[in-house]
Amino acid sequence: MMEQPAMAERPNIVFILADDFGWRDLAIEGSTYYETPNLDRLARMGMRFTRGYATCQVCSPSRASILTGKVPPRHGITDYIGAPSGTDWRRLGRCSKLLPADYEHGLRANEITFAEALRRSGYRTFYAGKWHCGEEGAWPEDFGFEINKGGWSAGSPQGGYFSPWENPRLPPGAPGESLPLRLGRETSDFITANKEEPFLAFLAFYSVHSPLETTRERWAKFRSKAVEQGVPDHRFKMDRNLPVRQVQDCPVYAGMIEAMDEAVGMVLDTLEAQGLLDNTIICFTSDNGGVSSGDAYSSSMLPLRGGKGRQWEGGIREPFYIAWPGRIAAGTTCEVPVSGIDFYPTFLDLAGVPLPPEQTVDGLSLATLLRGQEDPELAGRDLFWHYPHYGNQGGEPSSIILRFPWKLIHYYEDGRDELYHLADDPGEQHDQAAVQTELAVALRARLDQWLRDTGARLPVPDPEYDPEKAAARLRHIEQVQKHARFLDPDWKPNADWWGSLIVRD
Repeated sequence: MMEQPAMAERPNIVFILADDFGWRDLAIEGSTYYETPNLDRLARMGMRFTRGYATCQVCSPSRASILTGKVPPRHGITDYIGAPSGTDWRRLGRCSKLLPADYEHGLRANEITFAEALRRSGYRTFYAGKWHCGEEGAWPEDFGFEINKGGWSAGSPQGGYFSPWENPRLPPGAPGESLPLRLGRETSDFITANKEEPFLAFLAFYSVHSPLETTRERWAKFRSKAVEQGVPDHRFKMDRNLPVRQVQDCPVYAGMIEAMDEAVGMVLDTLEAQGLLDNTIICFTSDNGGVSSGDAYSSSMLPLRGGKGRQWEGGIREPFYIAWPGRIAAGTTCEVPVSGIDFYPTFLDLAGVPLPPEQTVDGLSLATLLRGQEDPELAGRDLFWHYPHYGNQGGEPSSIILRFPWKLIHYYEDGRDELYHLADDPGEQHDQAAVQTELAVALRARLDQWLRDTGARLPVPDPEYDPEKAAARLRHIEQVQKHARFLDPDWKPNADWWGSLIVRD
């Protein structure tokens, strides 16, 4: 553990969480189209984990894991809240082989979040933005947050990204007010008002989840940039069951990223103006990969395979940054695989707050790594994922074990395993299961043991499965519109640009 600070010296914590924002959606991670100067600035202020992971390929499980420090099978939220499971799954007409497993539809009341643990120790606690971890009665104020600006049941911004929106915890501002900028201002105001005592500010953007919306000015800027970079002949490639975007050139999505980045800059500037940078831990990550299939088909995670909802690296690998000026060396990187479950024990460790004895925590503190030292326990551990569902973005019911550089994926439809060597094959194109048979068997045995230990629920065969209907649906899906219309010089979503529910053109 790092040296235990006195109460007056305990660090502030600003945790910034994006929604559906992928590892490749930042300039510092290789994007040549999106512009993220403030997020890049944050990444350079401290340690950038080059193998940071979400605990699930969709949102609610990852968010619950960050808050509780538990893997999804243990807290029970294994799909986004609201997704049908069991026989209810049939009403979507997906013609699937399996019926997805049931799951918890909200955080259990006995969960002790890291916000509650910090609040018990004298921290002021604040939440802004997307929650999606349960219905009323399981909102931020029920899990340790004194102030809640915008966190409720919905997983997307009801009414869109421009005022007037529909949110019982965030009254709309003037017509056309930007939602991410409003959340940035609310967070900045909380920081300013509470600068004399230790605080936790959790800023959870709805950005960049669909609907895709931006201003006319941002669209025009990134439309010109896309045209200058060259319009591709093909934007999509079929990968198993859905087309996958192969290029970053959607100007509406780029505008959304820029707005979120400006809000991050607002918070960083507030910390600096209030003289708080040296005593504030600042983190940034996302809840799952960028949307390359399904939903808005908005981005590409190449060279990683897939995106949100999928079991490959594009679905679970995230930007993962932790800064603490003066305590964590600026501009450093770490290659040890880390996970969203690790924030909980890390925050409490750095704040000198003991883990609640009644709360099971699967994550490990990253404090040793943040000091620039080796940590054999972290470097040698296995990481796991369990998603016994079908994703809207093409994800297949599966479980994963990562023993870097090896990654094994077990599929529940047919019981097969895939094995990839991520160091040599980051795009997961070359399955080694038939070659590295002993390793595949050992990893599968370890995965099965973890599933038993965590009480993981499994999907079951659907007796009404019709393979002919499934094949016909797949043939239909192969036809996808190409987003090219976003680049037409006279394109517009509607007369006023806000209130528009753009999902895909």
